[in-house]
Amino acid sequence: MTIPQVRPPEVARARVATPVSVVMPVLDEERYLEQAVRHVLEQKYDGDIEVVLAVGPSRDRTAQIARRLASSDPRIVLVDNPVGRTPNALNAAIAASHHPFIVRVDAHGLLPPGYLRDVAHLLETTGAANVGGMMRVEGDTDFGRAVAAAMSSPLGIGGSKFHVGGEPGPARTVYLGAFRRDVLVELGGFDEHFRRAQDWELNLRIRQAGHTVWFTPDLAVTYRPRRTFKALRRQFFTTGQWRRQIVDAHPETASFRYLAAPIVTALVGLGTVLGLVGLVALALGVPFAWLPAAGLLAPIGYAGGVLAASVRIGRGLGRRSRLLLPLVVMTMHLAWGAGFLRSIPRPERRT
Repeated sequence: MTIPQVRPPEVARARVATPVSVVMPVLDEERYLEQAVRHVLEQKYDGDIEVVLAVGPSRDRTAQIARRLASSDPRIVLVDNPVGRTPNALNAAIAASHHPFIVRVDAHGLLPPGYLRDVAHLLETTGAANVGGMMRVEGDTDFGRAVAAAMSSPLGIGGSKFHVGGEPGPARTVYLGAFRRDVLVELGGFDEHFRRAQDWELNLRIRQAGHTVWFTPDLAVTYRPRRTFKALRRQFFTTGQWRRQIVDAHPETASFRYLAAPIVTALVGLGTVLGLVGLVALALGVPFAWLPAAGLLAPIGYAGGVLAASVRIGRGLGRRSRLLLPLVVMTMHLAWGAGFLRSIPRPERRT
């Protein structure tokens, strides 16, 4: 999709802040959409703000809520995203936007006060092509709070700065992101092949083109996690599939952090199968059946390690959340690993 150029404002930046376009992919978000948009419009920002909602074919009242919001405030613009996919939504919203700075916000993300002011200041002062901060995961149920604890720990989702924090400076990726429009024009926007992990892939191209992605822990956007095991399993399985697509397309990005979950998943799966076969063989009196039965040490050891680590990261949680935490962590690990191992058919890439 072609992203139109826009002229920078013909004003002194010291007096008038650079106008900002907030782009938001929207699909099945009736629970949080109005709250997310309100957090944008209530920002104290000296420059112009527009909010472009790219609305997909939702199965709930999302489209109705989006139309009502747009009719109540001229700063809100609606665009259609008939395929319903996130990168398509982002490109459509960017193409319909008008301002030099483009800030991505998800329809279940809540911007903190001053966020637009801070990202605009960082874009101006660092010269970076993309700036961003941390994902502050906040659950509103016992299950959600367990997911939040897991996603905010290296045990649950790895050591990325935008999950666990770190020093300000150049980074491989950030959560969401605030972009210079000219860089998005230069790179052609988001690659619509990548239905997940499209932000990571875009940040890779930004860095390969010689630009900087800038992280600061002072920026933190509230994220609402999935509310059921089924939804969490599906989220991490598909994320693993698409992360595999990125590794296939860019082998140099493979690292232990990305390969750990599939390796653990393969070992746990193989150990379980061998162990069960060994137990049957032991029952039948087969010689040396204890050898395959020893494969059960893999799932038992993995589960024991997760349980022990969950005691530490679960401090401060309620009783039910603490009980759910080990199951949440294992769901995240094994679903992500299975998705990575399973991958997906490789459809034709866009050119």
